[in-house]
Amino acid sequence: MKELFIKRFQYYKDLGDKTFGQLNDEQVLWQYNPESNSIATIVKHISGNMLSRWTNFLTEDGEKDWRNRDSEFENDIQSKAGMLEIWEKGWAALFAALNQISEENIHHIIYIRGEKHTVFDAVLRQLAHYPYHIGQIIYAAKMLKNEDWQTLSIARNKSADFNTEMLKKQNSEEAQHNASPVCYAKSNEVRDEYKS
Repeated sequence: MKELFIKRFQYYKDLGDKTFGQLNDEQVLWQYNPESNSIATIVKHISGNMLSRWTNFLTEDGEKDWRNRDSEFENDIQSKAGMLEIWEKGWAALFAALNQISEENIHHIIYIRGEKHTVFDAVLRQLAHYPYHIGQIIYAAKMLKNEDWQTLSIARNKSADFNTEMLKKQNSEEAQHNASPVCYAKSNEVRDEYKS
């Protein structure tokens, strides 16, 4: 389970990293209007949340006394380098915490603002929260880059080509290894560990 969580969070971190690679200082600090957040400010919030939620997450409430959530929305980051430092610090806390998850503690109760969550639910909560903000980052970046944006997903009008390539890849991989956790490649026989 831990490996799956790490894989999913890493995917969203990679989307952010690839987005930042296309942007300069001015672009990460840009705000549409005074009420909107710059990309850097969104990063500051994500990182602040990660540090609070995942520091000593098994033994302390996920909303730390030292966190000042309101200050996370102050546009005071001065550079892309400063933003990236904050970004990496948050992810380091998250991945360190995910590495503490085990089959033994996945259903243990932890707290966020005094509310009970299982470890599993707390992970799912953040797996919804962080991609929400990363989507905001990507959307702003696409507007800033306009025709110079390098897509991070399937290119426009290329869905059929992408699907064809995926099927080719899947078919070649199936010849070597079946991705299904239950059945053997090209067989209806169920693996022993999945038999009831």
